[in-house]
Amino acid sequence: MSTHAWDTWIALGSAGAIALHLVLRACVASPWIAAAPLYAALLIGGVPLLLRLGREVLAREIGADVLAGLSIVTALILGEPLVGTIIVLMMSGGTALEEYATRRASSVLAALARRMPRTAHRRDGARLVDVPAETIAIGEVLVVLPHEVCPVDGTVIDGHGRMDEAYLTGEPFEIAKTPGSTVLSGAINGDTALTIRADRRPVDSRYAQIVQVMEAAERNRPRLRRIGDRLGAWYTVLALTLGGAAWIASHDASRFLAVIVVATPCPLLIAIPVAVIGAISLSAARGIIIKKPAVLEQITRCRTLVFDKTGTLTYGRPSLTEIVGIQGMAENEVLRLAASVEQYSKHPLAGAVLREAERRQLAIPIADSVSEKPGDGLRGTVAGRRVRITGRQAPGLPPLSLPPVEAGLECIVLVDDRTATLLRFQDTPRIDARSFVSHLRPRHGVDRIVLISGDRPREVEYLARTVGIGEVHASKSPEDKLALVTAEVARGPVLFVGDGINDAPAMMAATVGVAFGRQSDVTTEAADAVVMEPSLARVDELIHIGRRMRRIALQSAVGGMALSGVGMVLAALGWLPPVAGAVAQEVIDLLAVVNAVRVAVPHEALQDF
Repeated sequence: MSTHAWDTWIALGSAGAIALHLVLRACVASPWIAAAPLYAALLIGGVPLLLRLGREVLAREIGADVLAGLSIVTALILGEPLVGTIIVLMMSGGTALEEYATRRASSVLAALARRMPRTAHRRDGARLVDVPAETIAIGEVLVVLPHEVCPVDGTVIDGHGRMDEAYLTGEPFEIAKTPGSTVLSGAINGDTALTIRADRRPVDSRYAQIVQVMEAAERNRPRLRRIGDRLGAWYTVLALTLGGAAWIASHDASRFLAVIVVATPCPLLIAIPVAVIGAISLSAARGIIIKKPAVLEQITRCRTLVFDKTGTLTYGRPSLTEIVGIQGMAENEVLRLAASVEQYSKHPLAGAVLREAERRQLAIPIADSVSEKPGDGLRGTVAGRRVRITGRQAPGLPPLSLPPVEAGLECIVLVDDRTATLLRFQDTPRIDARSFVSHLRPRHGVDRIVLISGDRPREVEYLARTVGIGEVHASKSPEDKLALVTAEVARGPVLFVGDGINDAPAMMAATVGVAFGRQSDVTTEAADAVVMEPSLARVDELIHIGRRMRRIALQSAVGGMALSGVGMVLAALGWLPPVAGAVAQEVIDLLAVVNAVRVAVPHEALQDF
């Protein structure tokens, strides 16, 4: 049985034992019969907890839980099984909740693994032979059947269809495929079978590389300590020292017991989880899913904020804004030919060309063949005409008199090797991007704001100027993003906000990773928090909720321990006997928990820009 399941059963059993004890105490005269369920719970649940705490002590990991373990033993010595069972309930319940909320690294890799096929269909003459995917060699001819996942990176050599590549691009649309089109491992085929030639082995595919990068990010992710552990370390030493000094000075062991009982750190074990659960509930009500509770504490300490560009600071849907420089062809004819080949491309600008053609109600012909090679652009043959779409810096272009675009993106369309037109695009920044960025430093104490993107430098730098970001990293791969974020984390806590699967490795490496929207199941699995509505205002709300949760949790924990400290002094002086100390501690616990409940009821604006 897993640790998480065991802690859950201990918590449920302890709660049941307490309920049965209260019923028996009201109905049965014998105190031993009424206490029997409590002793059973302490035997079944308390002993394993004490053994685990003993191992922590041997490993020199002294925190709040260690003092709680001593309190269980003390409660038994004092003949107070109810107190001991309540402590067992709080310890096991808190551990179960934390482990459940933070188990996500394995599910990230499972989400990736579920997309990868175990077998492939190899073309052997006129028949198909199923072979293990790992045995595929470069150059082999495979068939991807309808609705299957593509097993390798390759090139279509026969068939016309569509593939869903949203797992990588984050864009919710399918890409048309024709002979010459590239296909990516992990993409989901549409309604027609495609014959492809393997260009890479599965182990060398882009998809496999992302899996490997994420595995490395998971292994190297730093451990985060809870607030309660940090506070409990010195609190435990203080309680034991004071109790031991009282015992030595008075030669009365009951004073040591009284100090330990009143020092039971329930404000740490109860109030902090209550505050965290309240913050999680409030976040969910605001459309923010907290996957790792530690994010609520850590996000307020992040002094470096790293943004992805497309879909995060922009709307992620470039639009065609201008068609200029037409030579000898009608504007709609150029757009129609461009749309014919762009329907087979995964480039973000392809969607903008297709949307504009559809808006103009143009009939988009089927391309006879297409080819898209890095640095060469997109080439295709449409109704006997050669069409090429590429960038201004591509080799072999005829002279172009039009000046380059100052803001946004552009591409050049050539028909039959002659320049036909220049298409200009713009991916609009989010309306609240600049105001959000500008208030991060004064309001949230952010020292550095970094923009990182796989897009070309000109476009990334334009967006950075528009929204007010000074540090820019353009043309970066997922591996580059991971390396940059890892380097930043080495200098201090980092908040990373992204939306595509190519952001997932960096998201896992960051101190806090926030996924923007729900475009990719892998991205949302990798994130510590998911903002369901693509809005920077929700990111701001998450920071505010984390700040308020931390403040109230510390109020409950520190305030409760301060009151417990007063009780410990009174107990050490002999003015507070053990039973009275236990009652006083329960009152302190109640006050701490009532204060912690306030987290779920906000009384201030959750976003302020």
